[in-house]
Amino acid sequence: MKKQIKNALPAVQNQSLVAARGVNDETSLAQYIQNIQRFPILSAEEEYQYAKKWVADRDKDAAEKLVGSHLRMVVSVAYDFKNYGVPFAELIASGNMGLMQALQKFDPDKGFRFSTYAMFWIRAEIYETILQNWSIVKIGTSANQKRVFFNLNRARRALGIMDGNLSDDQTKQIADYLNVPENDVRRMSTRMSARDVSLNSPSHSDDETRDILSNMPDDKNNIEDDMEQLEFRRRGYELLQKHLAELPERDREILRARRLSDPVVTLESLSQKYGISRERVRQIEERAYNKLRNAILNEAKETK
Repeated sequence: MKKQIKNALPAVQNQSLVAARGVNDETSLAQYIQNIQRFPILSAEEEYQYAKKWVADRDKDAAEKLVGSHLRMVVSVAYDFKNYGVPFAELIASGNMGLMQALQKFDPDKGFRFSTYAMFWIRAEIYETILQNWSIVKIGTSANQKRVFFNLNRARRALGIMDGNLSDDQTKQIADYLNVPENDVRRMSTRMSARDVSLNSPSHSDDETRDILSNMPDDKNNIEDDMEQLEFRRRGYELLQKHLAELPERDREILRARRLSDPVVTLESLSQKYGISRERVRQIEERAYNKLRNAILNEAKETK
């Protein structure tokens, strides 16, 4: 979806995104910020007129002016999140992507300004980038988890909680303050206090020759055992398919429905389908199962 939006919008937006992603030092960052200063800030009336032209006629010039005037806002929002461990350039790039999505979805006749609407999309995209980069392990997707992630430290300060590990009472205070479940506070607090550890880091501070990974036990199965199990399953599948085909059609269908389907088809449903009693369906299932099992076991013995 994002790729489609990016390709559909005017060149100025694509250029702004590329420029932001290309920021990798203070010099290029300063140059990018200087470049976006050339776009004038629009009044509410100008925003409305340009948005109408874009929505009605897909006027690229109007879109360029509308998007360009808000690139500075993206930088400003990104700056608020600069202490979350994500490179500033990536935050800007994410914010620009949010700005693009805002332009695609904005309806000027709703009665609010484009800048207000775009702010929502810019923040949402930056939130996602921070959550995805905070840890190798994804730590939160729900609205409550995001609220805890971005507001936990603020809630701690507001409530005067300075302890590293939260007590049950402190967890409840923060949960009430943020209006989220206590379990979300407990899990997110634990996750945020334990950052990822490289498996190549030394296992002991006084021994740099052995890392954590080399000290981990190798509990993988022997390759020969794995191949034997694979061959066993393959052979079992072949026998199952072969002897299923030998059953009468009704027996085969009932057995599949009762033993090889998920969810299992009820006896009542099958009795209605075939016009027989539920007990009769059960008897056919049992008979077909025993016949199939015996055929498979007999052939397996013969081939040993």
